[in-house]
Amino acid sequence: MRLGFDWDTTDMSILLHAKLAKPMGTARIIINNLHIKGDLLLMPVLEGRAILYSFVSTPEVRIGVAFGSGGSQSLPATALPGVSSWLVKIFTDTLVKTMVEPRRRCYSLPAVDLRKKAVGGSIYVTVISASKLSRSYLRGNSVRRQQNSSTNGTLEELHIDKDLQTFVEVELEELTRRTDVRLGSSPTWNSTFNMVLHEETGIIRFHLYESTPNSVKYDYLASCEIKMKYVADDSTTFWAIGPDSGVIAKHAVGGTEVEMVIPFEGAQSGELTVRLVLKEWQFSDGSHSLNSYHLSLRQSINGTSTVLARTGRKINITVVEGKDLIAKEKYGKCDPYVKLQYGKALQKTRSTHALNPIWNQKFEFDEIGGDEYLKIKCYNEDTFGDDHIGCARVNMEGLVEGSIWDVWVPLEKVSSGDLRLQIEAVRVDDFDGSSRGSTIGSGSGWIELVLIEAKDLVAADLRGTSDPYVRAQYGNLKKRTKVIYKTLNPQWNQTLEFPDDGSPLVLNVKDHNALLPTSSIGDCVVEYQRLPPNQRSDKWIPLQGVKRGEIHIQITRRVPEIQKKSSLDSEPSLTKAHCISGQMKQMLVKFQSLIEDGNLEELSAALSEIESIEDMQEEYMIQLETEQMLLINKITELGQEVFSSSSLSRISSDN
Repeated sequence: MRLGFDWDTTDMSILLHAKLAKPMGTARIIINNLHIKGDLLLMPVLEGRAILYSFVSTPEVRIGVAFGSGGSQSLPATALPGVSSWLVKIFTDTLVKTMVEPRRRCYSLPAVDLRKKAVGGSIYVTVISASKLSRSYLRGNSVRRQQNSSTNGTLEELHIDKDLQTFVEVELEELTRRTDVRLGSSPTWNSTFNMVLHEETGIIRFHLYESTPNSVKYDYLASCEIKMKYVADDSTTFWAIGPDSGVIAKHAVGGTEVEMVIPFEGAQSGELTVRLVLKEWQFSDGSHSLNSYHLSLRQSINGTSTVLARTGRKINITVVEGKDLIAKEKYGKCDPYVKLQYGKALQKTRSTHALNPIWNQKFEFDEIGGDEYLKIKCYNEDTFGDDHIGCARVNMEGLVEGSIWDVWVPLEKVSSGDLRLQIEAVRVDDFDGSSRGSTIGSGSGWIELVLIEAKDLVAADLRGTSDPYVRAQYGNLKKRTKVIYKTLNPQWNQTLEFPDDGSPLVLNVKDHNALLPTSSIGDCVVEYQRLPPNQRSDKWIPLQGVKRGEIHIQITRRVPEIQKKSSLDSEPSLTKAHCISGQMKQMLVKFQSLIEDGNLEELSAALSEIESIEDMQEEYMIQLETEQMLLINKITELGQEVFSSSSLSRISSDN
């Protein structure tokens, strides 16, 4: 069904703060009028339970703008005539990419429960197989297509397809997973992945790559995608572009399986068969919809381990330099940096101001078996959002210990750009023993952890902020920082100490809630075992399990004499114990009084104070354990000295 669409409104006021080229400064642009005119195409699907809609062709767009006061531009508004046409182009390009044929949006017709909003979900994606794969048709090589029209060309094409080795990368938001490499023009994978999304809609992208033996990179062949959307009756709608720009739509209730065969976009042949099962939707009120997905799928998932097996080796990757990177800023400037992802570990270089940057930054990863590859993304750092300037994937198979692999990696999906990497595989036992430190697990020192700050955390509250604090877990010991309220860039500047016994150190960044359970906004593992004694390490660590966020820490492995640790003697133990006990008694009395009065605001503050006192008590117990440990070690050393002295005296008297 076609429908004429003509929408004109002046009842709007959108303020944009634009950064202009020097020396003009900034400008405040106000959008006060929007007019869209075109023909809409409506396509009911799934027996009328949803409608796919799109513009038949690019609609006519007009945008009215004005310039507000408060900007720092040195030119009058009349000297900036191109702003309106620039905004029209951006808006039109967005419409073309999202809802102009054959791109379609989906509208679900069931009534929406405003009290329950889907904010994320978990889905199992199974890449079953592909068919009709051909290098020439996937890459669009016209020369080979002409050769295929002849008999010799057909034989050549059959030979080319026979040794075609491909794999599929599955992408959902920031999460990517890949299948194994399979041979032939109709490969079968049957690989299942557990994927997570953080909205009520999502796009699952499937990228097909060719794996060439002994090659440092993979060749991109084609892509396709499936869109999904939550429906208010706890069901899910899936749709994709079908053959001849048609539509493929499926509706899943509960945990039922949905199997779809979708063609690769922009290719004359080739299609992918996938199976989707929505495990659960998660809602803003904390509830979730558990689905009874099929036993056969559960067995296939349980049969495939999701734990990435480590080989016992370390991979040292040095990002040396780059060349011919794309300039995203005016005047040909660029501030590039590189992100490395290997398995679940993520590392990032510093940014530098050059199109041919030199970093010489070294990163260490635990080697992972199972054909895991290194994913590289290059960005240009910018005040209003970083720009993507290329990516690549590096095959990590075949690394030989003791041999450094020095290679230039070309960046994909851009017109130019290369990165130079040096990659080395090293056995853990091959590291210099001096770098390990001689006291790990010996019980003669402690770990000093300074939690300085975090930046760019995810918003856990509906108001767009968080109340973050950090809980550090070292073996069986847990300690936490204070809560910093209503911020995504908290500063704690707190020092935590743990007896050094070689246990793993895990940091969990959490959002504080007074009455409701706390929610996690990221975690990370701190590597400290190889730090030299008494040398401080300052680092920014990316948070895992979330879209963004980094935490800034300083960590030191202290190996002191008793007299060097003045903090242990700064306050008499008995006085401190009485102080903690008195504070706890006072807070319990205050807490009971607030419960009787029903004062929720003061009750929330009192709970935070009680948690702080509990943390102080835990720190005090750790301090006592450390004092006891150091005292025992000192007594042991004195005993050995006395024994040695008596032995020497006995030998002298015998002589």
